[in-house]
Amino acid sequence: MKRVLVTGGCGFIGRHVAQELVEHGYEVRILDVLLDQVHGGETVSIPADSELIKGDVRDRGTISAAISDIDAVIHLAAEVGVGQSMYEIARYVGTNDLGTATLLEALIKKPVERIVVASSMSIYGEGLYETPDGRRMNDARRSPIDVRAGRWDLLSAAGDMLLPVPTDEEKRPDLASIYALTKYAQERAVLIFGQAYDVDAVALRLFNVFGAGQALANPYTGVLANFASRLANGKRPMIFEDGKQKRDFVHVRDVARAFRLALEQRPAAGHAINIGSGRSYTISEVARLLAEAMGVPRLSPEILGKSRAGDIRNCFADIAKARELLGFEPSHLLENSLGEFAAWVRNSVAVDRGADMKRELEERGLVS
Repeated sequence: MKRVLVTGGCGFIGRHVAQELVEHGYEVRILDVLLDQVHGGETVSIPADSELIKGDVRDRGTISAAISDIDAVIHLAAEVGVGQSMYEIARYVGTNDLGTATLLEALIKKPVERIVVASSMSIYGEGLYETPDGRRMNDARRSPIDVRAGRWDLLSAAGDMLLPVPTDEEKRPDLASIYALTKYAQERAVLIFGQAYDVDAVALRLFNVFGAGQALANPYTGVLANFASRLANGKRPMIFEDGKQKRDFVHVRDVARAFRLALEQRPAAGHAINIGSGRSYTISEVARLLAEAMGVPRLSPEILGKSRAGDIRNCFADIAKARELLGFEPSHLLENSLGEFAAWVRNSVAVDRGADMKRELEERGLVS
C-alpha cells in the first residue's frame, strides 16, 4: 500500500498528514478545492514529490481521476465548524455527506485496500458522565431551559452534579449540531461501505486539533486559532458560557501519525477510534496559557455568559482503544507545545473575525 489519496490535503490537518506519509515513503496525491474561507488566497504549499489536483470532492469526474491507480484513501475533505453549520446547512450537508457518497460510489468501480475517514468528537454530543455513586451516564444532556438560564453544568434526575469522565467509543452518539450530524453520516457511510465491499475502513474521531498552520482568519474552527487571532490583535479571547467547560486538545502532528497508523495497523479495520491527548483542559485555562505563551498575560479571557446553539459542556477522550489498535501515544501535549504555537502565530498574519462570528450567530438567534 504505497499510493495514497488525501482528500482535503491542503487543509490544516491534511498538510500534516500528507507530510507524515511522504516522510514514511508513501506516494501522495492531494485533492482539495482550496476554499477561500480556509486558505484566504494564500499560496498553497504541498510536500515535495506529492501531486495536487484542485477540485471538488462532489464532482464525479474529478473524483474518478483522483482515485486512479490509488491503493488507499484518507478522507479529510469537509466543511468544519459547529456554529456555521447551524445556518449554512445545505453547504455542510452537501460537502460532507454528498462528497463522501460521491467518493464511495467512485470506489465501487476503482476499489482500494483501505479508506480512513476523519470523524469528530462532536458526534458524542455531551461526553460521558458518572453519577456521584459511580453509575455511567451515556445520555446526559442539558435542557435548553437550563442553558438559557445560565445553569451550565449537568445534573442527575435527583439534582446531583454529574461528574464528567473520559469518553470512550462505547458512549452513544447524541448529535447536537448539523456539523455533528454530517460527521456521523460520513463515519457510518465509510464503515458500512467497507463492510459491504470488503474494503478495510477506519474512522478516527478527532478531538480538538491544534498546531502551526491553523486558519487564523476562520473563526468557525479551532478554538486555539480563534484565541490566537484575538490575542495577536490586542483583544481578549471571547469565551461562551463560564469558561469552565472541558475539552481535549491533541497536536496536529500526533493526529497525522494516527492517520498513518490507521493505514498500517490491520486490527483497526472496521473500527471508530478516538484520537485525542487523553487529558482535559478548561477553556478559560487554555486561553490564559496561550496569552502567557504569546507574552500578553494581561489579556485575560472575556467570559460572555452566553451559549451557542450546538455547544456542549464537557467532552474529553479515553484513548485506550487507539493505544490498543493503533499503538498510538500522543507526544506533543498542549502545555509543552504552546511556545512553538505562539512563535508560529507571531510570524503569521492573524485576522481577528471573532466579533463577526458572534454577530452572525446572534443575528440568527443562535446565541442565548
